Amino acid sequence: MQLRRAGAGTGLVDPVPLPDLSSVQDAIGDEEWVLHAASQDLPCLAEIGLVPARVFDTELAARLAGLPRVGLAAVVESLLGYSLVKGHSAADWSTRPLPEEWLVYAALDVEVLVDLRDALAALLAEQGKTEWARQEFAAVLAAGPPPPRQDPWRRTSGVHGLRSRRQLGMLRALWEARDDLARRRDVAPGRVLPDAAMVSAVQADPRTESALLELPVFRGRANRRLVGTWFGALARGRALPEAELPLHSKPGDGPPPVNRWADRDPAAATRQQAARAALTELSEKHAVPVENLLSPDLVRRLMWTPPEPRDPATVAAALRAGGAREWQVELTRDLLTDALSRA
Repeated sequence: MQLRRAGAGTGLVDPVPLPDLSSVQDAIGDEEWVLHAASQDLPCLAEIGLVPARVFDTELAARLAGLPRVGLAAVVESLLGYSLVKGHSAADWSTRPLPEEWLVYAALDVEVLVDLRDALAALLAEQGKTEWARQEFAAVLAAGPPPPRQDPWRRTSGVHGLRSRRQLGMLRALWEARDDLARRRDVAPGRVLPDAAMVSAVQADPRTESALLELPVFRGRANRRLVGTWFGALARGRALPEAELPLHSKPGDGPPPVNRWADRDPAAATRQQAARAALTELSEKHAVPVENLLSPDLVRRLMWTPPEPRDPATVAAALRAGGAREWQVELTRDLLTDALSRA
């Protein structure tokens, strides 16, 4: 964990051997924390007892300011003229002790964050978006940790190449075996067995351990020792009853994919098209990405199942109920009401 404070310099804290960080929380808990992509960091920080009272998210600020690229290195280069050192972002940070060059790399990530915060704050003020940013930062802070992801195995890279439910069942069993082993070893799952190797094994459908060992990744020494684990997982998935096989896509509680609307509900398709066009125009006017103007999922839900009556007050209430911030409600309420009136 990297910390930087004016007058104190930069410090690195390893939470692994230091489970009690209450002294850090006491020292900085009431201060504004400057983070890049705060929604990614806040849940991890909360797990070790670190919870800010206020945040300034430089990634989110860059989006609101209309910068074309919002990665940390790109924003720093654009606004401050510095080039950040690259090279260790994909490293295994569970390694201990961490090499000195990795520590330097980590420290440099926060070296200019406060300066970047000030530059972005000035840019937002110049554009009249300071209040928008304040509301967005408060929403990020209030969101809390995301709920556990349902069917996380579906995020396996290459899963869309599997055509049958039987193959999906085999992949799920293999993913669960890998995840269990990774947890026990406290390493990233991809370092235990790459996604591509799992998909390849499912597609090959080996019927013996020897056949599994013929596949490229499984020929290595580490996976030869684990061949029983991997083959057993494939066999379990292959033997599942039809009723227990996963569906091709998990059922959702929202509207169907937009590309099916024209057939299923032409009026909804007309409303969605009008809303999308209006939001795109508004996005260009204010130099804010469409997805930051309003959650695309919220727009789809509104257009698929319109609130009644279809007037600005009802639309505003629906937007607030869906989590929209006041600045978003004020900007989009009328144009969405107009879109709802199209059909």
